[in-house]
Amino acid sequence: MKRISLIAASVVAAFAVNAHAEKLSVGATAVPHAEILEFVKPKLAKEGVELEVKVFTDYVQPNVQVAEKKLDANFFQHKPYLDTFNKNKGTSLVTVTAVHVEPFGAYSQKVKAAKDLKEGARVAIPNDPSNGARALLLLQAQGLIKLKDPSNLLATAKDITDNPKKLKITELEAATLPRILNQVDLALINTNYALEAKLVPTRDALFIEGAKSPYANILVSRSDNKDSPALKKLATALTGADVKAFLQQKYQGAIVPAF
Repeated sequence: MKRISLIAASVVAAFAVNAHAEKLSVGATAVPHAEILEFVKPKLAKEGVELEVKVFTDYVQPNVQVAEKKLDANFFQHKPYLDTFNKNKGTSLVTVTAVHVEPFGAYSQKVKAAKDLKEGARVAIPNDPSNGARALLLLQAQGLIKLKDPSNLLATAKDITDNPKKLKITELEAATLPRILNQVDLALINTNYALEAKLVPTRDALFIEGAKSPYANILVSRSDNKDSPALKKLATALTGADVKAFLQQKYQGAIVPAF
């Protein structure tokens, strides 16, 4: 009877802890953001936070749903994208912490190096302002184009002052770029979408950003909840030594810790 009572007591205690767990809903793109969140989920559970990860395939709804308080936070974007979104949509989402950098890369199924691109080659880049500019800056770094302001994080195709190979630059939805890779000569693809398409940035990219990229991926929330105990626990978990080791081991340089 004593043993049965102890078991019953432990079950009740476990239920009580779970009942008082604080729920935290976070939107994320599948790779690597949702994978990273799933990695820290057990640790958060031990700290009384029940983490719910909602996976998105686009870069708009995760912000919309945080702004509308349908989600507590999201994890999929870098600050230049967030700044542009806030400005264009009238939102005021804020950064909680920086987590990692996904070095942006250029991929091709038709050439082996940037110098092999022929005159009039078709180049596809993301159509959102911040990632489009990021692609142009990377093309500039390779000497393929020149921009009016070489450091402008919001440059557009209109800012190109020199295009010696007369590259035909097309802006497309970021998520579609891996799927049309065989239709263009070069595509500049966000690492999360490259990984989903089974591309290995450190192996398959013709050229890629360095680890000092200003595009660190961030945990984002609203000003009314950015300091909540649950979000603080998540931010601490995402910037811990175990996450750094996880990133290095799982992604082999395709994802670089930003802390």
